[in-house]
Amino acid sequence: MSQPPITELNDRTRTIFKVVVESYLESGAPVGSRTLSKIGGLNLSPASIRNVMQDLEEAGLLASPHTSAGRLPTESGLRLFVDGMMQAAEPTAEERRAIESQIAGSGPIETALAAATSALSGLSACAGVVMVPKREAVLKQFSFARLSARQALAIMVGADGSVENRLVEISPVVSDGALVEAGNYISARLSGLTLSDALVRLDSEIRGQKAALDQASAELVRNGLAMWSLDANERPVLIVRGQSNLLDETAAADLDRVRQLLDELENKEEIARLIDSAREAQATRIFIGSENNLFSLSGSSVIAAPYRDAGGQIVGVVGVIGPTRLNYARIVPMVDFTAQALSRLMK
Repeated sequence: MSQPPITELNDRTRTIFKVVVESYLESGAPVGSRTLSKIGGLNLSPASIRNVMQDLEEAGLLASPHTSAGRLPTESGLRLFVDGMMQAAEPTAEERRAIESQIAGSGPIETALAAATSALSGLSACAGVVMVPKREAVLKQFSFARLSARQALAIMVGADGSVENRLVEISPVVSDGALVEAGNYISARLSGLTLSDALVRLDSEIRGQKAALDQASAELVRNGLAMWSLDANERPVLIVRGQSNLLDETAAADLDRVRQLLDELENKEEIARLIDSAREAQATRIFIGSENNLFSLSGSSVIAAPYRDAGGQIVGVVGVIGPTRLNYARIVPMVDFTAQALSRLMK
């Protein structure tokens, strides 16, 4: 059912809907008409409130978990509230200091990103996530080890000391000597370069006939570097912090949902794809429940915002993951502020 525009709700209906949503987000419990009738300013009988709530339920904005229970907002109702009724509250000075101090005193960029994510997670009581800027490894040493007639293990040592292995397909005519020659060439001639720069130099030296490689070795070097470069560009790096925040005092009432969410958080590759989609937005993006396939089973929400480098280019995304019953008015500006703070760090 498509939700009605906020402008189609009259003042009384809009007020009751807003109070129901805000009460639910604060308490996590369905809201009944008798409770609403006691709120000052409505001046409506429980019967009148029930009629309005019934209309809102028929419009797909509220739902009743049990026949005799009160109402709570649906995902469509939450979306209407977030887009058209929510009054955002800027982070307090204390919250801003907590985020900025974590970022400022954390050394390397990856450490600062992890610290910012931990701070955001703690302040929001959600799981914090951040997409690390994609950066190509800088070559230090490279070697090939034959595994079979058609497969070899490519071993790359990065300038930062990291070691990674890949399986590469090779022609049966490639000799053990060609494998050694290819590895020695990369280590001697291409060390200190990024993968993409190494490919450019390799092609330049081959065209200028400066590469001391036979055809088989040259092809092996090119294919190995190209495979690694493509993998580095396509593989996102994600940091997740604060999963334990999801196990709060309200978790016992909904253990199945929490277990499902924790299982979903283990799938970092899928989370990375979802978070990375926020790159398309110029500001904070909000996914509520089934609006994203990954967290549709747990009924969770994602709030994410992109951050930029010194040139203004989007290089990563930071955000939080938690139940749909979030304090959106407080957390959305907090995520946005963290993204701005990370953008300042990147300059």
